[in-house]
Amino acid sequence: MKPTLFVLAAGMGSRYGGLKQLDGLGPNGETIMDYSIYDAIRGGFGKVVFVIRHLFEADFREKILKKYSHVIPVEVVFQELDYLPVGFTVPEGRVKPWGTNHAVLMGKDVIREPFAVINADDFYGRDSFAVIASYLQNLGGKHDDYCMVGYRVGNTLSESGSVSRGICTTNAEGFLTSVVERTQIERRDGQVMYKDGDDWVPVAEDTPVSMNMWGFTPDYFLHSEAFFINFLRENRINLKAEYFIPLMVNHLITQGTSTVKVLHTTAKWFGVTYAEDRPAFIARIRALIDAGEYPEKLF
Repeated sequence: MKPTLFVLAAGMGSRYGGLKQLDGLGPNGETIMDYSIYDAIRGGFGKVVFVIRHLFEADFREKILKKYSHVIPVEVVFQELDYLPVGFTVPEGRVKPWGTNHAVLMGKDVIREPFAVINADDFYGRDSFAVIASYLQNLGGKHDDYCMVGYRVGNTLSESGSVSRGICTTNAEGFLTSVVERTQIERRDGQVMYKDGDDWVPVAEDTPVSMNMWGFTPDYFLHSEAFFINFLRENRINLKAEYFIPLMVNHLITQGTSTVKVLHTTAKWFGVTYAEDRPAFIARIRALIDAGEYPEKLF
């Protein structure tokens, strides 16, 4: 069975200053996720599921979904602030949805096979999709055997400001032992550092980080539903608390419930975290096209 690609496209791109999921960056108006889907198809994925907001559904269907109608099956699910378990309501003053693992939960009714989760606004590279598809294709009938693609933190920074990454540690067998979401990472005086409270903590250039390229089996939805209830109870008064994928994954591996294999890739991540990153991204895409990695027009 071919795995499914689950694309997290509900974020509004607050730091970028617009809805960058719909921003045409390729020579024929291709979006970042167009390149991801092109790579996923040639890597062996059989379906794409997008999680978006109702707010921009019409634009999304017109500008994005139409181009895939004849190349791969596509489904859309929605993440909204009030999509909560029975018995819970949105706290007064809460304005943002509940984070990336809340978005993943939205796929539970349409995904029945091993699946990969990616951000819509990150460029992961061809090899990463081939590597994770190969792993997922061997998970038929298994459960709690997950994976993630790891990137070197020094290769994932923006020159325009800080970035959010999941800082990872692994054991000798290459399995994840912990992942902690750090929401402010940048290079300071030549050293990669993340902010922890009021302190800046140095981290090695080759430290593996999660770029939210995860591989799961459908049992992950059951774990996530149960843990989300606990999360909501514990964060009743925290209006900015986010249910991140690394939070869920870290819980499962520290409890011994699941394992997460860290997969290595030759692909180079790049993205558009800030508007100032846009010209460099366009230039890198142009270079990949000129090198024969991608056609001039994807779809």
